Amino acid sequence: MLQKGESVMDQSVSKWLSMDREQLDQIYREAPAGAIPTGEARGTAIVAGATFAQVYARFARLLAWQGKVFDMFPPDQQQGILINKVTAWSLTFIVAKVYRGESWMDGKETIIIDYSKTSFFAKNIRDEIREVEPGIYLGKVWWGKTRILDFALNSNGPF
Repeated sequence: MLQKGESVMDQSVSKWLSMDREQLDQIYREAPAGAIPTGEARGTAIVAGATFAQVYARFARLLAWQGKVFDMFPPDQQQGILINKVTAWSLTFIVAKVYRGESWMDGKETIIIDYSKTSFFAKNIRDEIREVEPGIYLGKVWWGKTRILDFALNSNGPF
């Protein structure tokens, strides 16, 4: 049952918050890379398998990370940059390159968010995302070659 102001996309992300890492990995492996998002995408941090995953997600959105803003380069829209929206004031900070490439998880095509050459603070971070439903993405965060976190992006609004 949808709550007031909640979309089907929000229900999908809410369901992901109750899953463990293996379940989220299976969803990710079965999804195609999909379209690279453009514009704003609302983010949800997912601490897979955590007892208080919903609380962590709300806390992270309130104080730390609200999402990403994608700016893709014409004419093919296959590469670009993004800026993360961080802090309680949704400041845009921490730039990354965006392009298609091979997933570190399964070797299949994925959308890569690469901070290695654009951010001093996040140079060891690499995100990968795949479009699970139209406008809704499941992401993996890597610190070096170690997976540290999952996240969701909703590019369908509201932001």
